[in-house]
Amino acid sequence: MAHSLIIQDQHFEMHPSGALFWVEKSTLLISDVHLGKVSHFRKFGAAVPKHAVHKNYVLMDGLIEKYQPFNICFLGDLFHSSINKEWVLFENWIAKTPSKVTLITGNHDIIAPERFEALEIDQFDELIVDGFLLTHHPEEREGLFNFCGHLHPAIKMKGLGRQHLRLACFFKTNGQLILPAFGAFTGTYVLQPQEDDQVFVIADDEVIKV
Repeated sequence: MAHSLIIQDQHFEMHPSGALFWVEKSTLLISDVHLGKVSHFRKFGAAVPKHAVHKNYVLMDGLIEKYQPFNICFLGDLFHSSINKEWVLFENWIAKTPSKVTLITGNHDIIAPERFEALEIDQFDELIVDGFLLTHHPEEREGLFNFCGHLHPAIKMKGLGRQHLRLACFFKTNGQLILPAFGAFTGTYVLQPQEDDQVFVIADDEVIKV
């Protein structure tokens, strides 16, 4: 179940996949998909199931069916490394995706820009849209609210006894929302909330404010 959020009079939905839907702009924000990572791991002998390659595409197709976005903006690290056999899957996915696709360049996005241009994907270091700053790395800029990724945010929850649970989350401060990593096998980084921060964890296919 998605969780609604209002920021600067704009409406957003945080989805359990880790995606964020901007209602007024009909724009889907997705960060840190790391396509190609499964094939990269398998190439070097990691025991990752082959069917895991398709998981991200199934999730993205489900989001497109649900929200029917005009635009999809990837907030960096769309691909994990250089081109591998998963690029063909991505080309096929783009060909059948009706939304306009934009990429904010992340530190893992080392594939030549010409490859994305050939697929009619615009690529930027950052974008500013109606008072919102879209980046890969977290940025603080006066007068702008920042949507970003990169950190793969998570928090630790304590249960009864010595139980600990590590959950991916949307991490919101007064001027920023850090999206969780969308891709499978991406790992997480535990953040420590301050008094004014808001944390929305992903658990049991639901986004929950804690």
